[in-house]
Amino acid sequence: MCSTRCGAPTATASLGALFAPEPARADLLALLAFDHELARTRLVTREPMLARIRLEWWREAVAEAAGSAKPRAQPIVESLSETVRRHRLAPERLVALIDAREEEIEGALDVLRAGHALADLELAVLGIDHAPTRQAARALGAAWLMGEGPERAALLAEARALRPEVDPAALPILLPALSLGGIGAWRKPLAYWWAARRGRY
Repeated sequence: MCSTRCGAPTATASLGALFAPEPARADLLALLAFDHELARTRLVTREPMLARIRLEWWREAVAEAAGSAKPRAQPIVESLSETVRRHRLAPERLVALIDAREEEIEGALDVLRAGHALADLELAVLGIDHAPTRQAARALGAAWLMGEGPERAALLAEARALRPEVDPAALPILLPALSLGGIGAWRKPLAYWWAARRGRY
Protein backbone atom coordinates (compact mmCIF):
# COMPACT_ATOMS: atom_id res chain seq x y z
CA MET A 1 0.00 0.00 0.00
CA CYS A 2 3.01 2.27 0.15
CA SER A 3 4.33 4.19 -2.82
CA THR A 4 7.13 6.74 -2.98
CA ARG A 5 6.49 8.52 0.32
CA CYS A 6 7.15 5.81 2.90
CA GLY A 7 9.30 7.71 5.38
CA ALA A 8 8.01 9.79 8.24
CA PRO A 9 7.18 13.38 7.14
CA THR A 10 9.21 14.66 10.06
CA ALA A 11 10.25 18.13 8.90
CA THR A 12 6.81 19.23 7.76
CA ALA A 13 4.98 17.63 10.67
CA SER A 14 7.47 19.19 13.08
CA LEU A 15 6.69 22.60 11.62
CA GLY A 16 3.02 22.07 12.41
CA ALA A 17 3.83 20.82 15.91
CA LEU A 18 5.51 24.14 16.70
CA PHE A 19 2.06 25.72 16.81
CA ALA A 20 1.05 23.56 19.77
CA PRO A 21 1.35 24.98 23.29
CA GLU A 22 3.92 23.57 25.68
CA PRO A 23 4.27 20.87 26.90
CA ALA A 24 2.23 19.36 24.06
CA ARG A 25 4.69 20.83 21.56
CA ALA A 26 7.62 18.91 23.04
CA ASP A 27 5.49 15.77 23.30
CA LEU A 28 4.42 15.90 19.65
CA LEU A 29 8.04 16.38 18.61
CA ALA A 30 9.03 13.37 20.73
CA LEU A 31 6.44 11.22 18.96
CA LEU A 32 7.61 12.41 15.56
CA ALA A 33 11.23 11.65 16.42
CA PHE A 34 10.16 8.18 17.55
CA ASP A 35 8.26 7.60 14.32
CA HIS A 36 11.22 8.86 12.29
CA GLU A 37 13.55 6.36 13.96
CA LEU A 38 11.13 3.53 13.19
CA ALA A 39 10.87 4.64 9.57
CA ARG A 40 14.67 4.62 9.27
CA THR A 41 14.80 0.91 10.04
CA ARG A 42 14.58 -0.19 6.45
CA LEU A 43 17.24 2.35 5.47
CA VAL A 44 19.91 1.56 8.07
CA THR A 45 19.83 -2.18 7.42
CA ARG A 46 18.75 -4.34 4.50
CA GLU A 47 18.99 -7.55 6.52
CA PRO A 48 15.48 -8.51 7.74
CA MET A 49 16.76 -10.18 10.91
CA LEU A 50 18.78 -7.11 11.91
CA ALA A 51 15.79 -4.88 11.17
CA ARG A 52 13.61 -6.97 13.47
CA ILE A 53 16.25 -6.82 16.20
CA ARG A 54 16.27 -3.03 15.87
CA LEU A 55 12.48 -2.87 16.23
CA GLU A 56 12.58 -5.27 19.16
CA TRP A 57 15.03 -2.87 20.83
CA TRP A 58 12.39 -0.17 20.43
CA ARG A 59 9.69 -2.40 21.93
CA GLU A 60 11.86 -2.87 24.99
CA ALA A 61 12.59 0.86 25.10
CA VAL A 62 8.87 1.64 24.98
CA ALA A 63 8.22 -0.71 27.90
CA GLU A 64 10.93 1.09 29.87
CA ALA A 65 9.55 4.49 28.88
CA ALA A 66 6.16 3.55 30.30
CA GLY A 67 7.57 2.13 33.51
CA SER A 68 8.64 3.82 36.71
CA ALA A 69 12.36 3.12 36.45
CA LYS A 70 14.85 5.31 34.63
CA PRO A 71 14.68 4.61 30.86
CA ARG A 72 17.74 3.69 28.84
CA ALA A 73 20.11 6.55 28.10
CA GLN A 74 19.13 7.46 24.58
CA PRO A 75 17.84 10.98 23.76
CA ILE A 76 14.68 9.94 21.91
CA VAL A 77 13.82 7.29 24.50
CA GLU A 78 14.28 9.82 27.30
CA SER A 79 12.01 12.38 25.60
CA LEU A 80 9.49 9.69 24.75
CA SER A 81 9.48 8.54 28.37
CA GLU A 82 8.51 12.02 29.54
CA THR A 83 5.70 12.10 26.99
CA VAL A 84 4.40 8.62 27.81
CA ARG A 85 4.41 9.23 31.55
CA ARG A 86 2.94 12.73 31.33
CA HIS A 87 -0.04 11.52 29.29
CA ARG A 88 -0.17 7.97 30.68
CA LEU A 89 0.01 6.51 27.21
CA ALA A 90 -0.45 2.76 27.14
CA PRO A 91 2.69 1.05 25.77
CA GLU A 92 0.46 -0.93 23.41
CA ARG A 93 -0.33 2.28 21.52
CA LEU A 94 3.33 2.85 20.73
CA VAL A 95 3.91 -0.82 19.99
CA ALA A 96 1.11 -0.57 17.40
CA LEU A 97 3.25 1.92 15.49
CA ILE A 98 6.28 -0.38 15.75
CA ASP A 99 4.21 -3.33 14.49
CA ALA A 100 3.01 -1.27 11.53
CA ARG A 101 6.59 -0.43 10.59
CA GLU A 102 7.66 -4.05 10.93
CA GLU A 103 5.46 -4.96 7.97
CA GLU A 104 7.70 -2.77 5.84
CA ILE A 105 10.79 -4.94 6.41
CA GLU A 106 9.84 -7.49 3.79
CA GLY A 107 6.76 -6.00 2.21
CA ALA A 108 4.77 -2.88 1.56
CA LEU A 109 3.95 -0.49 4.38
CA ASP A 110 0.29 -0.47 5.36
CA VAL A 111 -0.07 3.31 5.25
CA LEU A 112 -3.50 3.26 6.86
CA ARG A 113 -2.31 1.25 9.83
CA ALA A 114 0.84 3.35 10.30
CA GLY A 115 -0.87 6.70 9.72
CA HIS A 116 -3.72 5.87 12.08
CA ALA A 117 -1.38 4.69 14.84
CA LEU A 118 0.63 7.92 14.80
CA ALA A 119 -2.49 10.10 14.57
CA ASP A 120 -4.04 8.37 17.57
CA LEU A 121 -0.90 8.98 19.63
CA GLU A 122 -0.82 12.65 18.66
CA LEU A 123 -4.47 13.10 19.58
CA ALA A 124 -3.84 11.45 22.95
CA VAL A 125 -1.05 13.95 23.61
CA LEU A 126 -3.41 16.81 22.75
CA GLY A 127 -6.11 15.32 24.96
CA ILE A 128 -8.61 15.04 22.11
CA ASP A 129 -11.23 12.29 21.99
CA HIS A 130 -13.55 13.48 19.23
CA ALA A 131 -14.69 11.28 16.35
CA PRO A 132 -14.59 13.80 13.43
CA THR A 133 -11.20 15.08 14.56
CA ARG A 134 -9.84 11.54 14.74
CA GLN A 135 -11.19 10.80 11.29
CA ALA A 136 -9.50 13.88 9.84
CA ALA A 137 -6.19 13.24 11.62
CA ARG A 138 -6.13 9.61 10.54
CA ALA A 139 -6.90 10.49 6.92
CA LEU A 140 -4.11 13.05 6.87
CA GLY A 141 -1.67 10.68 8.60
CA ALA A 142 -2.24 8.03 5.94
CA ALA A 143 -2.15 10.54 3.08
CA TRP A 144 1.31 11.70 4.16
CA LEU A 145 2.69 8.21 3.66
CA MET A 146 1.48 7.99 0.06
CA GLY A 147 2.88 9.35 -3.15
CA GLU A 148 0.70 11.48 -5.36
CA GLY A 149 -2.34 9.72 -6.74
CA PRO A 150 -6.11 9.32 -6.40
CA GLU A 151 -5.93 7.54 -3.04
CA ARG A 152 -3.94 10.33 -1.44
CA ALA A 153 -6.20 12.95 -3.02
CA ALA A 154 -9.26 11.18 -1.62
CA LEU A 155 -7.80 11.06 1.89
CA LEU A 156 -6.82 14.71 1.75
CA ALA A 157 -10.31 15.63 0.56
CA GLU A 158 -11.77 13.61 3.45
CA ALA A 159 -9.63 15.49 5.97
CA ARG A 160 -10.52 18.87 4.51
CA ALA A 161 -14.23 18.10 4.34
CA LEU A 162 -14.20 17.71 8.13
CA ARG A 163 -12.76 21.19 8.78
CA PRO A 164 -16.01 22.64 10.18
CA GLU A 165 -16.26 19.82 12.73
CA VAL A 166 -12.73 19.27 14.03
CA ASP A 167 -11.56 20.34 17.45
CA PRO A 168 -9.43 23.51 16.99
CA ALA A 169 -6.89 22.12 19.44
CA ALA A 170 -5.93 19.53 16.81
CA LEU A 171 -4.79 22.18 14.32
CA PRO A 172 -1.04 21.59 14.91
CA ILE A 173 -1.33 18.03 13.58
CA LEU A 174 -3.66 19.01 10.74
CA LEU A 175 -1.62 21.91 9.32
CA PRO A 176 0.55 19.57 7.19
CA ALA A 177 -2.51 19.19 4.94
CA LEU A 178 -1.40 22.50 3.44
CA SER A 179 1.84 20.96 2.19
CA LEU A 180 0.00 18.09 0.53
CA GLY A 181 -1.73 20.72 -1.57
CA GLY A 182 1.54 21.50 -3.33
CA ILE A 183 2.65 24.55 -1.38
CA GLY A 184 6.26 25.58 -2.04
CA ALA A 185 8.87 24.90 0.64
CA TRP A 186 9.75 28.58 1.08
CA ARG A 187 6.09 29.45 1.68
CA LYS A 188 5.41 26.79 4.31
CA PRO A 189 6.27 28.77 7.46
CA LEU A 190 4.17 31.75 6.43
CA ALA A 191 1.30 29.57 5.21
CA TYR A 192 1.28 27.60 8.45
CA TRP A 193 1.36 30.78 10.52
CA TRP A 194 -1.53 32.30 8.58
CA ALA A 195 -3.57 29.08 8.71
CA ALA A 196 -3.00 28.86 12.47
CA ARG A 197 -4.19 32.46 12.88
CA ARG A 198 -7.33 31.68 10.89
CA GLY A 199 -7.86 28.33 12.59
CA ARG A 200 -8.10 26.46 9.28
CA TYR A 201 -5.94 23.92 7.51
